[in-house]
Parts: sequence; structure tokens; C-alpha cells
Amino acid sequence: MEDFYNNSTSQNQSYDYSNITSDYYDNSDINNYYQKNYFIMNVLTCIIIGTGLPLTLVAVYALYSMVRSDHVAPIYVINLLVTDVLQLCYMIADVAQPVNGKIHKIFTCIYQSALIASVYFMVCVALERYLVIVHPLWYRFRRTIKTSVAVCVLIWVIPLVYFLTLYFSHFYVPHATISAVFLLLPFPLIMFFLVGTFRALSASISVPSDEKRRIVGILVLVLLIYTLLFLPTIICYLGVSCFIDETLFNLSFVFLRLSPLADLFLYVFMRKGFIDKLLASVCCCRMDSNEISSSSV
Repeated sequence: MEDFYNNSTSQNQSYDYSNITSDYYDNSDINNYYQKNYFIMNVLTCIIIGTGLPLTLVAVYALYSMVRSDHVAPIYVINLLVTDVLQLCYMIADVAQPVNGKIHKIFTCIYQSALIASVYFMVCVALERYLVIVHPLWYRFRRTIKTSVAVCVLIWVIPLVYFLTLYFSHFYVPHATISAVFLLLPFPLIMFFLVGTFRALSASISVPSDEKRRIVGILVLVLLIYTLLFLPTIICYLGVSCFIDETLFNLSFVFLRLSPLADLFLYVFMRKGFIDKLLASVCCCRMDSNEISSSSV
């Protein structure tokens, strides 16, 4: 993942574009094109850092205050936001262009670890919401802060497994393929939790209606974040990038850098208030449209 990511996205480290032909452009046009791309990506990265870092830190503090009041649910979201902070720190180092290559390599490893962990923490968020609907009684008596902390420690070990896999399979499997596998494994789990929650939603009596709407909103948001922001990069890792336009290829990594901002919406769904009114109005509009269509028939 490290070699593939650096060769594909870190235009600010080098301008080695040996895979791009110059049939229609001379060298100066190509350099201007990539300098423009480099400038645009730097500007976007600075906007993401300036917006995402303070908002993420505020969200972590607000969710931590909820955990201290024996509210277990935000623990996974807190860890997800911590991975976002680490990703944003890498972006700062990437824009700053440290002279020492070892420093940049350390930040790259931190970024990769945070990226892998963030995907699996999204699975934990989906799993928790799934248990609230499908197994509410079991979850009510089994959910404890100790259990959640143990699961979080297990998730933080996964990046270590990832790097060990890269090290021992260096001569057998490409790094990009291993990265794609680690990022793709959560996808069937997220889909399973979403489908299972929808199936059990109508039969669940112990969960209030506003809580049901919030749970469904969180699950749909997790799926959207994963599908829109992670899947394009996974496709590039799997080698389909050679059939994709260079601009679309770069956009896939821009989407990946937008994930810290997208994760902030999970914090919004964890808070009661405005989001409950919004979801209630959406459900009311849907019910009204169904009533109108049934009356017209």
C-alpha cells in the first residue's frame, strides 16, 4: 500500500510519471498539467485540514463527555475520529514536505494504520447499531465500557497484522492487492448489518421510533461513506486504474482524503435534537406520499 500510494498520489514528493505517454503533449505541457494538479490537491488538502481538524477535536471532546456519563455507544465513533485526526496529521506533513525522507515515511505508516483502522471502526459502529435493533435485550445487558475498549484494542492491532502481511508476502503478492483485501473485507459485513437491521426494524418494540430512525441513518451513512469514498481507491488498488482516466484516478484519492470530514456526520447522528427533527420530517413526507398514492389508487 505504501509504495502504491506514494507512486500514485504524492505528486509533491516527485514527478516520476513514467507510465504516461506524451503522444499529444510535449514535456512542458505535461509538467504544467501536473503542477496544476499538485497545486489543486494541495489547496484541497489545506481546506480539509483547516476544516476537519478543529471540528474533529471538538467532536471527540463532546463524545468523550457522553462516555463519562456511562453512555457506551460513542466509544467506537471516538476511535473513528481519532483515526481521522491521525490522517489529518499525515496531510499536514504531506503539505509541509519534510526534508527528511524518514519522517515522511513514518507519517505515511501512521496514515496507513489510521486508514485501515478507520474502516474497521465503521464496521464496529454498524455492528453496534445492528445489535440494538436485532438483539436489544442481549445488547442491553452485555454492553459495557470494558467490552468496547477490548474491541477497540483488537481493531488497533489490525494495522499491525496488515504491515506484517506486507512484510512476509513482499515477494508473492503485490502491496496494492493486500491493501485492497484489507479495505474490502468490511464491505460484506456492513451490508449484512444494514440488511439485517432493515429486516428486524418493524419487529423491534423495545426501541423508540426516534432511536430507530437515528440507527438507520447511521447505518446508511456508514455505507455511503464506504461506498463513495473508499471503493474507488480499492478499485485502483486492484489494478483497474490502468483503464481509468488519470483525472479520475487522482479523484479517487481526493475522495479518500475527504473521509475525515464525512465521519463528522456520524457525530451529528449521535447527538439528539436537530437530526431527530430532520429524520422525522423525512419519514412524515414519505408517509404522506404513500397515503396520497394509495388514495389515488
